[in-house]
Amino acid sequence: MITLDLVLRFLRHNPAISVSSIEKEANLSKGTLTKAVNFERNLNDKHLAALLPILTKYGYSPTLYQNARIISIINHKGGVGKTTTTGSLGEALAKKGFRVLMIDMDSQGNLSQILGIDEPEKQVVDCLISNDELPIYVIDKNLWLSPSDIDLAKAEIELIVSIGGVLRLKNKLATLLPQFDYVLIDCPPSLNALTSSALIASKSCLITLQPEISAVKGLNTLLDRIYEIRTNLNPTLEIDGIVFTMVKKNSVHDGVKQHVRESMTNFRVFETEIKHLVDFQKAQIEQQSISKFAENSEAAKLYANFCDEFINYLQIVK
Repeated sequence: MITLDLVLRFLRHNPAISVSSIEKEANLSKGTLTKAVNFERNLNDKHLAALLPILTKYGYSPTLYQNARIISIINHKGGVGKTTTTGSLGEALAKKGFRVLMIDMDSQGNLSQILGIDEPEKQVVDCLISNDELPIYVIDKNLWLSPSDIDLAKAEIELIVSIGGVLRLKNKLATLLPQFDYVLIDCPPSLNALTSSALIASKSCLITLQPEISAVKGLNTLLDRIYEIRTNLNPTLEIDGIVFTMVKKNSVHDGVKQHVRESMTNFRVFETEIKHLVDFQKAQIEQQSISKFAENSEAAKLYANFCDEFINYLQIVK
């Protein structure tokens, strides 16, 4: 039997499906499903039984949401919007009703800081070098964080010299996956053991790319590492695509973007581009996420738009 929670999760993952059409096909009274989606009423067993064959026709299955999708936000170059993308995409997904866990795998701890956790009593490193469970802090409705700070840097040597060290994050996450829809990992600006651990644990990775010549030159090195991980350690690892960040309106950026779109044809280059806006810099100075700093700003709206495009993309490739 399908549950109301699974109905809502399926509809959130499939925004193109018309709720009113589903309602009509299932012979439900007008407004029944719409009110349930808006948390204005519950659905009884009769409603759920009527919905099951209709949603199945559109792709629902009982095992569809048994595990969260783990996504590493990655680039081995610093200052290209990984942390901003992780936090902003996580918040945008949470606002849509998805249950999101963010993991700070960067010893600089910037993601933790902008989400208000400066000196965590427990952090990611504690579970990587001991038998501790992954520490999880509530950030907001539907949004959680496993934080880090400079102590994470000492875990790299431990992961390298220990048997199965780079598998520890994957193993720690295994029991948590049914609790979430998405797990977003903010990776460090290097191709070290922490980045490898994240990629091994992930279903897919999202590359943030500033359209500068220096950033593009290193893209092949990054792709080579992803393919190495996929070949030797995680054969199911996918590349969700590239999102341009810190985009300026000039001929250099326009040319680089065109080159990437024409040459990187094996995976998606997202249409939504994150502009270089002063609100992002101001939010970083204030150690706040962009939606908390300026919820109605162009910067926040860009990530909301990217979230919509990303969800639609995942529905295509699932």
